[in-house]
Amino acid sequence: MFDAPRILSFLQETLRQGQPACLVTVTDVTGASVRNPGAHMAVAADGSFAGSLSGGCIERAVVSEALAAMEAGAPHCIAYGAGSPIIDIRLPCGGRVDLLFTPIADTAAVDALLIRLAAREVAVLSLPTGEGVPLVLDAGETGWQDKTFLVRHHPPLRLVIAGHGGTVEALVRQSEALGIACHVATPDADLAEALSATHADVRRLMRLDEALGFALDGWTAAAFFFHDHDWETALLAEVLGSSAFYVGAMGSRATHAGRMGLLQDAGVPEGAIARIVAPIGLIPSSRDPETLALSVLAQVVDSYNEIIGAQFPNAAAVAGEVSPA
Repeated sequence: MFDAPRILSFLQETLRQGQPACLVTVTDVTGASVRNPGAHMAVAADGSFAGSLSGGCIERAVVSEALAAMEAGAPHCIAYGAGSPIIDIRLPCGGRVDLLFTPIADTAAVDALLIRLAAREVAVLSLPTGEGVPLVLDAGETGWQDKTFLVRHHPPLRLVIAGHGGTVEALVRQSEALGIACHVATPDADLAEALSATHADVRRLMRLDEALGFALDGWTAAAFFFHDHDWETALLAEVLGSSAFYVGAMGSRATHAGRMGLLQDAGVPEGAIARIVAPIGLIPSSRDPETLALSVLAQVVDSYNEIIGAQFPNAAAVAGEVSPA
């Protein structure tokens, strides 16, 4: 759900401009679908929108339905695809997607949700299908709770990169294209200068015993790209002592064996060392910086999606289910 902050920000700005808006949410999926339950799309009264709920086959219909929901001033559910009464719209995948249209009158819930996410906290958006207004809760999983649909929002993926070389710069550029915030620690002055043109938070390392200087939480991934591995040990020990969900390091299996020995000598527990993904990346034997960066980014995103996707039901498990009216 990398697009959630952008969609919510669009919704917030639309409402602040005094323009009515509607939040559209996927509640149920039958068969194949490009989006999971909890995915959002925001529509403004002028027809502009942020986000998507399909491969482009229902967006026009969604905008039209959102405008009708705003005019009615009440939430309602509609399904598109197999089994839907809307016979003139069929999904090419042959599946079905159930949507909840929620007119939003003010920014209260959106403001609270964005504040929680900015503070790196999980927040649950409660969307009623009857009377009541959207609320932000402390706990809950994505899914139906009686006639209210809950959407669990997680803090966005943050990437901490330590090292030097072209792969670091390539990884920053590719990550920024996905809207992933990057924090870079490097001893390379030229690399630090090159990255000043990006949105990355860059810190120059001057000593082997320096700390990263970046916050590390359970929604943070860390990737190491050092050719001079003397820089790694203290930094890896710091990350392995944190709750970062992913820790990867560049190098061959022989290099990693030496790395593990240095970490053991530094007193890092074996269980913590075992967390390191090495060789790093999904594509084996990546050589050029761009491909290695793509390989690592795909692995990081896959690991993050595994965490936040745990609450989503398998599409086959919800076949035939219909969301509450």
